[in-house]
Amino acid sequence: MRAITYDKFGGADVLALTDHPEPHIGPDVMVVEVHAAGLNPVDYKIRQGHLEGLLDARFPVVPAWDVSGVVVKAGLDTPEFSVGDEVYAYARTDVVSGGTLAERVAVPVRTAARKPSSLSHAQAAAVPLAGLTALQALRRAGVGHGSTVLIHGASGGVGSFGVQIARHLGADVVGTASARNHDYVCDLGATHLEYGDGLVERALEARPHGYDAIIDFAGGASLDGTVALLAPEGVVASVADPRAATEFGGHYIWVRPDADDLAELATLIDEGHVRVEIAGTYPIENTVEAYRELEGGHVRGKIVVTV
Repeated sequence: MRAITYDKFGGADVLALTDHPEPHIGPDVMVVEVHAAGLNPVDYKIRQGHLEGLLDARFPVVPAWDVSGVVVKAGLDTPEFSVGDEVYAYARTDVVSGGTLAERVAVPVRTAARKPSSLSHAQAAAVPLAGLTALQALRRAGVGHGSTVLIHGASGGVGSFGVQIARHLGADVVGTASARNHDYVCDLGATHLEYGDGLVERALEARPHGYDAIIDFAGGASLDGTVALLAPEGVVASVADPRAATEFGGHYIWVRPDADDLAELATLIDEGHVRVEIAGTYPIENTVEAYRELEGGHVRGKIVVTV
């Protein structure tokens, strides 16, 4: 089968479209014919060797974990699914090797759910990692009805899901983003704040009593003003800055595959509470260009590769 692979750590130029062996499956795994794969920053951080020691890579690596497609073979113990089912998944396994940028991929049933019926495969492939990250971060921070929430990186792939899910939960949401994404963040349902000097003052002007939850999907200096902004008993969660736990007593989050959470996201999407923003769609032959766009930063929404 065709697959994107790399056999050493490096930049996007180590990626190649190759002939790769078909995936093998165990009892609780199924083979999915890939229609689309979603790209995420963690993909290129792994490829660049930055997560060596945290995640073992077995070369040649097929990158990416997000997928939407059709079940073509089911394992012996996969009663949740049948051949022909449309599924989507955050198909992360313990070893980085057989990813989703391929014509077919082995998908553990614990990582998959039925594809949202209202979405195309390209749209569905944009959801799993980003949607799960947002959902699990908000849950860990205790966001619910009446919460006042500050979301850093509100226009990005994860942040845009976070704003919409928090709004659905009944929270009052303020989101940081660049000026060019002002209208987009407001359209998602949040009050917009621009990054940069004076952010703490602008955030307090927007919500003088502070924030019950600060959710960081951006990293960098986002949490620098946390002490001034966090309300008493407020909670911090970050996917990018360990200070959320070490300095602010909150949560430093690494998203986990969860079939039930994916099913919950599918329901939110099909009921119209959450929409999916696609920044760009590339054929698998143009995967290098797709990653270069992602690595350039400032992408609004998600980048997807079709197979």
